[in-house]
Amino acid sequence: MKVIGIIGGIGPESTTDYYRRLLAAHDKRRPQEGNPAIIINSIDLKKVIRLVTENLLTDLTEYLLTEIRRLASAGAECGLLSANTPHIVFDELARRSSVPLVSIVEATCAEAKRLRIKKVGLFGTRFTMQGQFYPKVFSREGIRLVIPSQEEQNYIHDKYMNELIPGIFLDQTRDRLLAIAARLQQQDGVEGLILGGTELPLILPDSTSLGIPFLDTTQIHVNAILDCALV
Repeated sequence: MKVIGIIGGIGPESTTDYYRRLLAAHDKRRPQEGNPAIIINSIDLKKVIRLVTENLLTDLTEYLLTEIRRLASAGAECGLLSANTPHIVFDELARRSSVPLVSIVEATCAEAKRLRIKKVGLFGTRFTMQGQFYPKVFSREGIRLVIPSQEEQNYIHDKYMNELIPGIFLDQTRDRLLAIAARLQQQDGVEGLILGGTELPLILPDSTSLGIPFLDTTQIHVNAILDCALV
């Protein structure tokens, strides 16, 4: 099995979740084996947020490449970014990385296709909801993305940055997120919802509450990296 490398710390709660899920998923696939070899490089979340906010994408790419090289130097043989937002520069990272990288967006698109979803809602940071990296991938499969209204995006982004990343999960926030998802379902006809932030599955763990699938990008990504590592 290949050594898995994780660019983590973006944010800390989801990085911990990735680690636990990787162990559980590996044990389910290979119950007779020990734990997989996993290397985590916990990077500077504030720096990543600043670079994305200021649209310094070249600097973001160089920073992430430096940290990916650290993983490779430590022995990682395949890797991932444990967050959706940094995938804004994934194509360039994958082109220049010395180890294969598994895209959370590509893996999520494959899952939506498997579920035969043609219209799907997208939650995440403002950078993810307004970025082109999800539409670019999903449009190739003829899957339409629906994002919340501007006011709803502002709410989701604020709660994501100021509650979910610091590890604060409030019932009233969960209720409002579910209300926004219900509106997308009822008014826009979405057939599923992408939890396009790896902290979102921590506050929306019930994927069946609205009768449409919630695409848990953390779990999808975990399954995809294991597919790569177990080849």
